Amino acid sequence: MRALIFFIIIISLFSCTNNVKESNKQITTNKKSTPVFNSDSAYFFVDKQVAFGPRVISSDAWDKCSKYLEKKLRSYNAEVKVQTAPVTTYDGKNHVLRNIIASFDSEKNNRIALFAHWDSRHIADHDTINTELPILGANDGGSGVGVLIEIARLINLNKPKIGVDIILFDAEDYGQPENSKYPIMNDSWCLGSQHWSKNPHKKNYFAKYGILLDMVGGKNAKFWQEEVSTYYASNIVDKVWNTAHKIGYSNFFVFKASPQIMDDHYYVNTIAGIPTIDIIEYDPFSKNNFNKHWHTHADDMNNVHRETLKAVGQTVLEVIYSE
Repeated sequence: MRALIFFIIIISLFSCTNNVKESNKQITTNKKSTPVFNSDSAYFFVDKQVAFGPRVISSDAWDKCSKYLEKKLRSYNAEVKVQTAPVTTYDGKNHVLRNIIASFDSEKNNRIALFAHWDSRHIADHDTINTELPILGANDGGSGVGVLIEIARLINLNKPKIGVDIILFDAEDYGQPENSKYPIMNDSWCLGSQHWSKNPHKKNYFAKYGILLDMVGGKNAKFWQEEVSTYYASNIVDKVWNTAHKIGYSNFFVFKASPQIMDDHYYVNTIAGIPTIDIIEYDPFSKNNFNKHWHTHADDMNNVHRETLKAVGQTVLEVIYSE
């Protein structure tokens, strides 16, 4: 009898052990591994944009860069749409803006949206020389787009469980400068995101949340928790910042609150109703609260650093693949 009981116990333990192993195997199998963000690749994509010159709406460089971005995103098997719309800027000029939208797994209802602006500033209003000439916008504009193109490349190679839309806004940086000689124009900034928020690329479009990237390449950049982001999407701010700390980027993502910043995410939140955060450099000790190269001719490739691109790109990827 004792031998029989002992045999039954051994069989039970073996069965339990196997069940645990099978259970662990199931969990491991179902977990999506996060791709490794390639900062060299992202840097290359920023450099490609900058090589066209200032991407000011209606310019030749803007036209060539638009076609490059569209072609590159199509090469990663995304469904790409170019949303166009007539727009008049604060200086009375008429343009036709282009928002570039790349969708992965568009049939999925469970989606997130990633945003950046792809245009660059038409004047160097924070420089001391050549202030009326356009800037290259390597960090301010180019860096966010570079990170998102690298993310698109990786999504094509390793599909996440959710659908992802990458939306590149035009005419974000054609806002009215201080001391402008023109009549004050309300909402002169972020023209592309204003249009898209009122006219999404897909009827009844909605995403669980959005992440905007702006100026994400500066050396030793610090990303504070911006006020509009925490007001409309505090849980997403927590998710992203906690993720960054978990994977080793606490020196970039700091648990400090910054004042509200007028950026594309404001309109996505208030018009489209998609809870969206802004990952944007903030420096309370600089004159403009961004980096010293902001809206100057020094915003060239020397203002873009691989370490910062890596910190932001890997964090965003980890968030995507944890869904």
